[in-house]
Amino acid sequence: MNDEPLSTDGQAAGHAGLRAIVTGGASGIGAAVTRALLTRGATVSVLDIDTTGTPTGAFPLVCDISDDSAVATAVTEAVAAMGGLDVVVNNAGIGAQGTVETNDDAEWHRLFDVNVVGAVRVSRHTLPFLRASSAASIVNTCSIAATTGLPDRALYSATKGAIRALTRAMAADHLREGIRVNCISPGTADTPWVQRLLDSAADPAAERAALADRQPHGRLVAPAEIAEAVLFLTSRDAGSTTGADVVVDGGLQTLRLRPR
Repeated sequence: MNDEPLSTDGQAAGHAGLRAIVTGGASGIGAAVTRALLTRGATVSVLDIDTTGTPTGAFPLVCDISDDSAVATAVTEAVAAMGGLDVVVNNAGIGAQGTVETNDDAEWHRLFDVNVVGAVRVSRHTLPFLRASSAASIVNTCSIAATTGLPDRALYSATKGAIRALTRAMAADHLREGIRVNCISPGTADTPWVQRLLDSAADPAAERAALADRQPHGRLVAPAEIAEAVLFLTSRDAGSTTGADVVVDGGLQTLRLRPR
């Protein structure tokens, strides 16, 4: 339930009129975030390598966040289309499986280039516009993999650990410029990427059940639940929240329930 105060036009005051960029906003968690922001009265531009699934009402821009010039162009176009910028959600990312022995140097560089430096590129090019906003915030998509040892996720976990550290550093750097920086850490979410992993398993149904069982609340996290955390962090009413890591994982990171 949304408890934000309503403006005279019925929109939630915390987001009405805000202008947002969501990277990776055409699918999975990013699409859920985009829909949630649109529903609350924000204007949203989606930067994605494939914009096919961009939610209705958002402005789609094809952009590869591993290409600095492409990011600069897309950010400029998005800001021009929206008339400014208040919110950036650095959500785009890619995954990898395996231990430290599994992936070669090229794959390590590729994941860091997208998951970490990609967020840096988008932030770098949006900061000049965010400084002009009275409600500026950045949210980085992290993961409980940053703080919880998960098997066969060495490379992915390393990139998310970097995102968590980057979030805190950025929060310190830009607080006095009026820009809040936070991150969200989902547990295993019901997204297209996770579904692709399940589809490649010998027994997809059994693998899905095992992933659900791993989470104390007994199911995968819904993208809409993660979007609600982003709504809180990007709301005008969250002005005292910065440098935070909001965990949306059904208790996986901290709870230790006895077996049924």
